[in-house]
Amino acid sequence: MSQIQEFEKVLSGSDTNVAAFEEHGKSFVKRAQHFLHSTPAAVPLIVLVLSVIIFGIAIGGRFFSSYTLTLILQQIAIVGILGAAQTLVILTAGIDLSVGVIMVISAVIMGNCALTYGMPTLLAVVVGLAAGGACGLLNGLLVAYMKLPPFIVTLGTWNIVMATNFIYSANETIRDADVDAQAPLLHFFALSFRVGSAVLTAGVIAMVLLVLLLWYVLNHTAWGRHVYAVGDDPEAAKLSGIQTKKVLMAVYTLAGLIAAFAAWVSIGRNGSISPSAAVTDYNLQAITATVIGGISLFGGRGSILGTLFGAMIVGVVSMGLNMLGADPQWKVLLTGVLIIGAVAIDQWIRKVSV
Repeated sequence: MSQIQEFEKVLSGSDTNVAAFEEHGKSFVKRAQHFLHSTPAAVPLIVLVLSVIIFGIAIGGRFFSSYTLTLILQQIAIVGILGAAQTLVILTAGIDLSVGVIMVISAVIMGNCALTYGMPTLLAVVVGLAAGGACGLLNGLLVAYMKLPPFIVTLGTWNIVMATNFIYSANETIRDADVDAQAPLLHFFALSFRVGSAVLTAGVIAMVLLVLLLWYVLNHTAWGRHVYAVGDDPEAAKLSGIQTKKVLMAVYTLAGLIAAFAAWVSIGRNGSISPSAAVTDYNLQAITATVIGGISLFGGRGSILGTLFGAMIVGVVSMGLNMLGADPQWKVLLTGVLIIGAVAIDQWIRKVSV
């Protein structure tokens, strides 16, 4: 063993503490900015809590009843699931305008396969899910390999799928009673059960479990980190070895599959299967929940938990205004304010120096 040299002896008395940056010099605003940057779901959660408190004070104890709060969850189940699909796409700096109509045509296919063609109900559900996944796959191919802008691609497929929906179904509604009699499994997510005085449906449980599953995948798997990387900087992601095209394909296909799953939940929620539901603004509602939930439209930032909180904010505002007997246009106005506010906060948070 070699002898310690003279110049090395001074190291024994040197400071062994790890270098650290002083935080006390930062203002409260800067600290808040850093906190919100590292915890993207915090803003929608704060807004949600404030909304509940404000309407609770204005309305009183009725608003805090378990019936009212669980009814809000039941009303946002479909939008929450579609918002989860939209979140995946927006995290890659894209957008999917077709998730709403994919949901409707998937529901129509499930209903027709089970009632018109006499398929076993479970097989009809699988066919509907496959149809939704195929629509998402088409979007993914056009965006990833044809390199077309996501807005234009999904605007085009929105029109194509909507027209196909009306042509295929001849705009005929499948009645609730017929579904109950011939394919009750399609109403599975309408099943309800009590937890104390609260009433929850299988659709609400499905929404929460889906969001938690996607949260885990996005935060604790390599694929999830790749989704964020592609949205943040696709060129840097490609140079680091991420197969960006495959990631985009997977994201759009999964979004279509989730939209088809929302179709199954919507049948339980609505009872009947109506092709005319395609004209409902499900796309706008899903985007609204996503943006209010703090998912950056520029990609690469946000938490899917925020999307759930965003959907709940819209549900709380809607329920609160209804209970106050306010003009429905106030809901539209407040939703617009929340959207602009969410984008403004996102821009402010993105300026943080890390």
